[in-house]
Amino acid sequence: MDLTAFMLDIFGPYGEPGVVLMVFLAFLLDATLIPFLPEIFIILGFSYNPEPYFAVVLVTVSILAEVLGNCVLYLIVKRIHVPKRIRSIANKYIGILLVNDERILLINRIAPMVPYSGAFIAMMDNWKLSRALFYVALGCVLKYGLILSMSSVFYAYFSSNMASIMMIVFVIIILAISLALSYLRKKRAFGDE
Repeated sequence: MDLTAFMLDIFGPYGEPGVVLMVFLAFLLDATLIPFLPEIFIILGFSYNPEPYFAVVLVTVSILAEVLGNCVLYLIVKRIHVPKRIRSIANKYIGILLVNDERILLINRIAPMVPYSGAFIAMMDNWKLSRALFYVALGCVLKYGLILSMSSVFYAYFSSNMASIMMIVFVIIILAISLALSYLRKKRAFGDE
């Protein structure tokens, strides 16, 4: 059984609300606990109903889940009072990146450099939560808006099955580019250690 059929078998019987819940949970888990490849889940959700209004709903849900996930991590880290040494290491890590303010969270959508960004937001000495969340939301709009826009094009010009295949290939290409850019940025930031 393929992933699309499996996930839609679980959430699809509940209609669009079930699919929206699936996308929300995938993004929330990705933002708080584990890398969950939300790109796959957003295109799975879109394949359920490839209409422009549903794309807007899914992008909105991705923003809500990402912001909520980052806020949860932010509050946890603020509450547990991370030791100064760990905060110092986190600040030094962000400090050596090409962009070392909240804008890195926008770049993080393309070249993942900051895992568990909500925790980093809490530990950075000079970051503001509101500005960080703005860049998280903007990154969602740009990245997932592009993915779903391309998906709309695929559905307009290809059969449903072929459009699904093209969307998955498109997302795999985006993930591969993201990993390559992340590797290159890390190599440039840390040198050849």
